[in-house]
Amino acid sequence: MASESAETLGGTQGAHDTLSRDTWVLKHKVETVRDRERAAQLPPRQLGITWQNLTVRAASAQAALHENFLSQFNIPKLASESRRKSPLRTILDNSHGCVKPGEMLLVLGRPGSGCTTLLNMLANKRRGYAEVSGDVHYGSMTAHDAEKYRGQIVMNTEDELFFPTLTVQQTMDFATRLKVPFHLPAEYQSKESYRTEMRDFLLESMGIEHTRDTVVGNEFVRGVSGGERKRVSIIECMATRGSVFCWDNSTRGLDASTALEYAKAVRAMTDVLGLASIVTLYQAGNGIYNLFDKVLVLDEGKEVYYGSMKEALPFMEDLGFICQPGANIADFLTGVTVPSLVSRRMAEEYSYPSTDEAAENTKLFREGVKLEKDKGLNQNSPLTVGFLAQVKACIGRQYQIIWGDKATFYIKQAATVIQALITGSLFYNAPGNSAGLFIKAGACFFALLFNSLISMSEVTESFQGRPVLLKHKSFAYFHPAAFCIAQIAADIPVILVQVTMLSIILYFMVGLTMSAGIFFTFWILLVALSMCMTALFRAIGAAFDTFDGASKISGLVINSFIMYTGYMIIKPQMHPWLGWIFWINPLAYGFDALLSNEFHGKTIQCVGTSLVPVGPGYSEDNAACAGVGGAVPGQSFVTGDDYLAYLSYDHSHLWRNFGILWAWWVFFVAVTIFFTARWRSSSERGPSLLIPREHAHITDAQRQTDEEGQATEKGGRKGEAQTSSDDSDGSDRDTSLIRNTSVFTWKNLSYVVKTPSGDRTLLDNVQGWVKPGMLGALMGSSGAGKTTLLDVLAQRKTDGTIRGSIMVDGRPLPVSFQRSAGYCEQLDVHEPYATVREALEFSALLRQSRDTPREEKLRYVDTIINLLELHDLADTLIGQVGAGLSVEQRKRVTIGVELVSKPSILIFLDEPTSGLDGQSAYNTVRFLRKLADVGQAVLVTIHQPSAQLFAQFDTLLLLAKGGKTVYFGDIGENAATVKQYFTRYGAPCPAEANPAEHMIDVVSGHLSQGKDWNQVWLSSPEHDTVSKELDHIIEDAASKLPGTVDDGHEFAQPLWEQTKLVTHRMNVSLFRNTDYVNNKLMLHITQALFNGFSFWMIGDSVGDLQLKLFTIFNFIFVLPGALAQLQPLFIHRREIFETREKKSKTYSWVAFVTGLIVSEIPYLCICAVLYFACWYYTVGLPHSSTRAGATFFVMLIYEFVYTGIGQFIAAYAPNEVFASLANPLLVGILVSFCGVLVPYPQIQAFWRYWIYWMNPFNYLMGSMLVFGLWDTPVQCTDAEFATFDPPNNATCADYLADYLHGAGATATLVNPDATAGCKVCSFSSGQDYLRTLNLMEYYYGWRDAAIVVIFAFSSYALVYALMKLRTKTSKTAE
Repeated sequence: MASESAETLGGTQGAHDTLSRDTWVLKHKVETVRDRERAAQLPPRQLGITWQNLTVRAASAQAALHENFLSQFNIPKLASESRRKSPLRTILDNSHGCVKPGEMLLVLGRPGSGCTTLLNMLANKRRGYAEVSGDVHYGSMTAHDAEKYRGQIVMNTEDELFFPTLTVQQTMDFATRLKVPFHLPAEYQSKESYRTEMRDFLLESMGIEHTRDTVVGNEFVRGVSGGERKRVSIIECMATRGSVFCWDNSTRGLDASTALEYAKAVRAMTDVLGLASIVTLYQAGNGIYNLFDKVLVLDEGKEVYYGSMKEALPFMEDLGFICQPGANIADFLTGVTVPSLVSRRMAEEYSYPSTDEAAENTKLFREGVKLEKDKGLNQNSPLTVGFLAQVKACIGRQYQIIWGDKATFYIKQAATVIQALITGSLFYNAPGNSAGLFIKAGACFFALLFNSLISMSEVTESFQGRPVLLKHKSFAYFHPAAFCIAQIAADIPVILVQVTMLSIILYFMVGLTMSAGIFFTFWILLVALSMCMTALFRAIGAAFDTFDGASKISGLVINSFIMYTGYMIIKPQMHPWLGWIFWINPLAYGFDALLSNEFHGKTIQCVGTSLVPVGPGYSEDNAACAGVGGAVPGQSFVTGDDYLAYLSYDHSHLWRNFGILWAWWVFFVAVTIFFTARWRSSSERGPSLLIPREHAHITDAQRQTDEEGQATEKGGRKGEAQTSSDDSDGSDRDTSLIRNTSVFTWKNLSYVVKTPSGDRTLLDNVQGWVKPGMLGALMGSSGAGKTTLLDVLAQRKTDGTIRGSIMVDGRPLPVSFQRSAGYCEQLDVHEPYATVREALEFSALLRQSRDTPREEKLRYVDTIINLLELHDLADTLIGQVGAGLSVEQRKRVTIGVELVSKPSILIFLDEPTSGLDGQSAYNTVRFLRKLADVGQAVLVTIHQPSAQLFAQFDTLLLLAKGGKTVYFGDIGENAATVKQYFTRYGAPCPAEANPAEHMIDVVSGHLSQGKDWNQVWLSSPEHDTVSKELDHIIEDAASKLPGTVDDGHEFAQPLWEQTKLVTHRMNVSLFRNTDYVNNKLMLHITQALFNGFSFWMIGDSVGDLQLKLFTIFNFIFVLPGALAQLQPLFIHRREIFETREKKSKTYSWVAFVTGLIVSEIPYLCICAVLYFACWYYTVGLPHSSTRAGATFFVMLIYEFVYTGIGQFIAAYAPNEVFASLANPLLVGILVSFCGVLVPYPQIQAFWRYWIYWMNPFNYLMGSMLVFGLWDTPVQCTDAEFATFDPPNNATCADYLADYLHGAGATATLVNPDATAGCKVCSFSSGQDYLRTLNLMEYYYGWRDAAIVVIFAFSSYALVYALMKLRTKTSKTAE
């Protein structure tokens, strides 16, 4: 091993001898597999890839302007701009090359030079680019022919996309199941044995067997460490068993020894299996560089060098570029940017596709792929295993996902039970007479409604797994249909459980018909309906690219379906222009069937107000039913079938409707499959850098000046011509950078977290210090606890126990510590709608001390922007990951955000260089060095540092697995001190090796010689010196005055200033978030028009009173759609706040909540106006301004009520799915008890005395009903009169005298003088009806309106309260 590294660079470029190639430990296993396949006479799958004149263009980044809320309505300007052709930018310019089977090509270039685009082209992913010209041949196939082999031409992208709740083993099981060949060599007993052997081999190849049962995790779910997650994505890609592999920066976040192991693995597999591997790497060490056959260097899309790896260095040196001894050759090549000629010898290769060898290889390749394919698959299918096997694997994974996210599953089930109990008690024991008709119908309606609302969360879930699905699609794992079928299979048990619990509780509490046959019919109808609605919402989710679009449509669909179920508006009363919805509405078929099932063959007695006349002295023989559908004159009862006929239902429809529900289900599933097969990933959608419209003029001006300054800009950007400029302006810049005099120490630091398997120690007695002017490196292999140590030191941990002392100047940490220490985390979390400059100014204004004048803070921002070379991007929106700034640009913004705050104690950076190319990494570290020289204290965790980078650091803290210290102390000139330490304990560093890589190999890699290096350190004289020195530093510092004066403020700015700045940022962000605002407005307009035209110009009959009640009730239902949009936004903002801004004490949670609330206000006002204008007058409510104005006021306040409700749920919800499940529960309860579904007198006493009075919807409905119905006349239609004959030829007036003065005081007798066929109408004016709803006087309207205002304030108060409850304090050392 030592000899290998010795040969790495020294004059001998011959590192290609067999030794270094065969060093991968597991190479023999790959050879075994190959030999078995040969023995079984399976043809090898070797392709190779050749490309010529490849030119790629995309829409220019400058072409994309981001419209804001107002500019999107500037039609003339948009029209004139749309005529202009957007300029195209060349990303790849005339690229060419050839990688034969068994060769590896290293593609080098700075970020933005087109490396990823080249890989996309070679991996045959051409979407999203404006034009692609040139030839790419795979073997002898053209790119078009190769499309059906997409599973063989594979690309591993920079993004890690996984289902975060699956374990590593589950993830790999799924990948390997779908790539088991049809014909196996004889040695394998079964496909399963082949698969497990392959899975275990892959886990072992990247050294992550120990993570098998850990969940993969993501930014928000704790899982394996970042480096381990990267390795999972590497082996998942290898599991495809492809022939051409493109690896895009696959070593990002891996430490040097793991990265080298990875490169050796790729080398071994390429050699043995004859693959073609194309790799882009940033910061590749020489050990890795020497494993490649060829190198291609790109600069701004042009090829600077293409040729063999051995010739690259001499070639460049002949041109006069000198490579420093010990430098990374790859970094050196990236830095050279002179367009030069390609060595001519490579040109012969371009004829490779037309050679016999290529043709033969391609023929064998096609046969090989054909043999691997399952017999049942179509010849052109890129997949490997048969459809049934795909479905089986997908179903297994679907259950694992549900099981991995048990919390959501349990919440769903608990919500169902609670909801069923509450609804059951609401409709408790419905009577079998006319009073129970509406209540039983309500119970059936609710059973449908609840199952539909729960299935609405499918829309959210559809978007969560989508990126993973697209990745698997590009690996040709499964057909989208298999995934859709798996989702259905996973639905079945969940829905069965859900429906069974709901049915049993609801059915028997309400007291529906006690007959087994009728109960099971009820149950099976609900099952069919739930399956159908789940499929519907899944289809809606699949049909849309963006969540916003899908949530808009799903809100509209659920609203129209609810209204046209036949409960709110009965079938005969539907207007013809929207009545067709009834026929395409699964809920309507379900409701028809449920009611027919319940009322068929019943006799329903009329009672109470439905029976006229009633009271002492009146008999049922001379009375009739009033206002009950299907009543026959002179009869005091209604038959169930008459009632159904009145609703235009029929018992004979029952099983017909059951069939129709399943037909709809099949249709929705087909739609889902159709759209799922057409999903595109976001990177296939065009340019991602957006400039907000209001900054367009700034960037135009900059572009004008840039044209002349092109040459200098180009040189400057490369970091070559910078050194001269740095020195000249160094002096004045240094004065503005902040100095620091505090010593930061930590001693005997331990950190323990609780895991299911017991306590786990992540840090074990770590100690050290950072002094002003010192640049400290914190190193260790992946998972050694580097990030953990930084989190603990920066006071960012909220759980676990910390022991030991952390001090500043020998004193406990001051209040302002979190604010005065800058901490750049690994994940770059930013507000997506802010520009780079805004993000930096926001941080500077909030975090620099309150005594600094504003101008000075903004000047400092410019200093930092120039320092980090962000001036080209200063007015660009940051955007989301994957759509917006690139990884490297985001990283610079993260560093900038921390630097502009002028951290006064020290700066922590967690892997600031991962994801950067060598040049940017060097610039970043050189810049940190500059800060340290000015007197700043800096502590950095770093992966894969090159020798030059490592030389910039002063001290090193080296950790081994489990957070144990292996070394702490000076690095020394050219790392002499560290090398000497390791040499003394038997691990000398070879002269040419990179000391940083060598140490990690020694501590955790293959050079560890089985020693416990932690014990070696503890017993070394260096350790004793460090301990003494540490005590001395603490005593010394404690005896002097503190270096930084703590101002005693937790936040740098007073609360009012924080609130102003945060609110301004939120306002700007919403103003630019046109999707969100437009959706909100469209939701209100569509729902208002829909509501208005469904209840067009309501008349004055008794039945119309019910319609007025329902049209007002419908206004409540803007809530579900609005919450579905508002909560993800809130939660996303909260994540930005909690991951970064809260922990760095940028601003307080009070300012955060205030900013969120205030920024919504203008849009809510517009929404209320739009809804009122579209709805109030179409429905025909009173026109007088006192009534209309009062109604508008209540509607306006309701906008604030529901926003408050949505935000307080979101404030405490752990994630979006939780919020979308909590919504139906809360909304369901509020809607149930507002006195509409069950009138006040019939609500159960338990609920009636508290929840009814605490319910905002009750007061909303009350005030709007009073303003809309009081003093309106009522005229019965013919069917609504109670018609009966008085006894003994008395006149109607005489017979009814007692009744009209007693029980029937509100009724009107139309024909007092008749002796037969008396006609009685049960109400005479609107307030008679309102009094049955517990609205006794007109002033109740204003009383209720005032209470709604109180609710608006209290729901906002709850947002503050729950946000405060959620805000955990950071742990301090005990």
